[in-house]
Amino acid sequence: MAFDIMQFGIPGPVALAIVALLGYIVGSFRRKPVTTTDQQVRREIKRAHGVAHNLETIATSIRKDLARHRASLDRFKARVDELRETPSQEGWLKLCAEAEDMLGPTMHLAAQLAFSYDQIRRQTNHLMTFTDARTDPLTGVCNRRAMDDTLKSLVAMKNRYDLGFSIAMFDIDHFKHINDELGHLAGDGVLKSFAKLLDEAARETDVVTRFGGEEFVVIMPQTDLRGACVFAERIRMQIESSLSLTVSGGVTPAIGEHETPETILERADAALYAAKQAGRNRTFMHDGRNIELNTATPRPHDMTLPIVVRNDIAGETPSTAPVDSTVESAAG
Repeated sequence: MAFDIMQFGIPGPVALAIVALLGYIVGSFRRKPVTTTDQQVRREIKRAHGVAHNLETIATSIRKDLARHRASLDRFKARVDELRETPSQEGWLKLCAEAEDMLGPTMHLAAQLAFSYDQIRRQTNHLMTFTDARTDPLTGVCNRRAMDDTLKSLVAMKNRYDLGFSIAMFDIDHFKHINDELGHLAGDGVLKSFAKLLDEAARETDVVTRFGGEEFVVIMPQTDLRGACVFAERIRMQIESSLSLTVSGGVTPAIGEHETPETILERADAALYAAKQAGRNRTFMHDGRNIELNTATPRPHDMTLPIVVRNDIAGETPSTAPVDSTVESAAG
């Protein structure tokens, strides 16, 4: 059965933009030489599934809003037709009242369409991270360019719609000693193993990036500080138990109306520095005012499932409602 994107009720220009974008990505995959590993393919398929799900959710939301607005418009047009046939002062006053009633829903629709457009731009950034230009060649996770693009998009969403997100910055403890004592090939192996564990633990909507050297950043959309802290501690404990090495971490959420990618990275880096100064093999959090030890304790099933506490509620207005408003968990 052929797939018809118009069945979701997306406006024509938006639908054409999505089709063109997906066509570009598919074409990019076809042009790329077959050099990706099975692990990378599985990771990209997992993330592509998440993007497709979010685009479908956006389309469904737009379709519902358009249906509600169309019903109001049909009633208004019917009232106009009645008034044309039998003009009256009373009918005119009722028409004015209905026009006033339509103003709110119409403005809501305009805001929802703008919100959906920004969400599509955000999913576009996720799709663009599939390309070689946004992938770290050693570890296969996203690179600094992909991280910068993602943070810019999420900060814009935060400032415009107050959609929260958090980041966790990790640094492998004593990595220089690994390179000096075991060699750079062994160090590369450690980086690959660490990146693989991070990527498997993250949700489909999270973006795992190599910040530089032995530092990695995980960007977690629609995740509050508590959820990010649980994730960071679970990663620290898994690394220690499975890779026989330790990591330090810094966690912070997006805060305030004037957040920038630079400010959130600075807070995460300050929390990471505090973890290093406190003796390593621990994570600290920065809540925007204070830097404190992360005391979150992952539950037993948190050690195998990437579960985070989401800071969103289903059914909110476009100023706060995310694409996916459920508490999300998936097997890593």
